Amino acid sequence: MKVLDTERLSLRRLVPSDDAFILRLLNDPGWIRYIGDRGVRTVEAARAYLEARMLSQYATYGFGLWMVESREGGEPMGICGLVKRDTLPMPDLGFAFMPAYRGHGFAYESALAVRDHATGVLGIARLLAITSPVNEASARLLVRLGFVAEGRMPWAGDDKDPVTVYAFPA
Repeated sequence: MKVLDTERLSLRRLVPSDDAFILRLLNDPGWIRYIGDRGVRTVEAARAYLEARMLSQYATYGFGLWMVESREGGEPMGICGLVKRDTLPMPDLGFAFMPAYRGHGFAYESALAVRDHATGVLGIARLLAITSPVNEASARLLVRLGFVAEGRMPWAGDDKDPVTVYAFPA
């Protein structure tokens, strides 16, 4: 089900058959470095992860992470959307793209559309976003979107450094 269109992109709900793409995304070195290794190594495990961690958000909250595809060719490029985590008081904006689609403005274009959809259509008054402190590209993107760093917090169950928390509006 389509959620949003931008000039170059379509964002739609993820479906179970997106499992092969999710497997590739979760095992991308950038995902593992900046988000974390989820230990998903098979299509079956990717489908289980997709259903438990992503698709369930649609029914519970009415939003979630969405597949980002090219409007021109329909190829899957990444994910962008909203996540409600138990560890945060409000939804957070999340995004991740395959390497071939980084550095072309797709993350900004999709994240801007999601931010505006969340605040304008869904009526979410305040959004958060979190990044690894070493993920400078994501931090720059969040600042460009109008998010302001509010501090750092430990990430539950993760042995990595604390994450940086951003908020919009500040």
